[in-house]
Amino acid sequence: MMQNLPDNYRAIVFGASGAIGGAFVRALRHDPRCAMVYAGARIPPAAIDAKIRPFAFDLGDEPSIERAVAGIAQDGSVHLVLVATGALHDAHMQPEKTWRTLNTEALTHAYAVNAIGPTLIAKHTLSLLSSEERTIFAALSARVGSTEDNSLGGWHSYRASKAALNMLMRCFAIELARRAPKAVCASLHPGTVDSALSKPFQRGVKTLFSPNDAAANLLNTLDALLPGDSGGLFAFNGARIPF
Repeated sequence: MMQNLPDNYRAIVFGASGAIGGAFVRALRHDPRCAMVYAGARIPPAAIDAKIRPFAFDLGDEPSIERAVAGIAQDGSVHLVLVATGALHDAHMQPEKTWRTLNTEALTHAYAVNAIGPTLIAKHTLSLLSSEERTIFAALSARVGSTEDNSLGGWHSYRASKAALNMLMRCFAIELARRAPKAVCASLHPGTVDSALSKPFQRGVKTLFSPNDAAANLLNTLDALLPGDSGGLFAFNGARIPF
């Protein structure tokens, strides 16, 4: 599956209890070249076998991220970090149809979940990536976070928070290249996936991916990226999406 990572590579999945995050864990578990998968969630998944090592973290609590990564760091460097967290709608926010419904709580929550949380994960994991071998840091973003691709408007908080994530990932890529020239740092658009996040918005969707198919598509996309692609936003089919 991840043919271009080193043999016996080690991976971390943040958001392993979500639809895509869980599918990432399953896919990596079945990749014979993957030696270990650290699967993180607020309530960690069960350790199916010795290859899966669950850990707890809270996206809104930086010390919990720091503690989790410190535990993983005791085993040495890693080669793949996947941030499969994010929110489009919940008790704190719903996608806005007009600027008239914007409010501080929803905006703050969107940035906290979709931009700040992944940023804090990057803060504590990028230094774990091997500086000599090919490595990947990737976070789930969205096509609607592209400023250039936005022709419909709406969904202000979600769009803006994902756009912020894309810019942060670009910044990380530039800095990471100085210490790890073989590394790739990328934002990912998974398409519309059959999950709780997309459930209210699936009507009229032409292609609805299962979580397992989405994870496979994204891993294949990541495996094909080169260091020169680092900092970009890429769709499930490998196509680059403009910022």
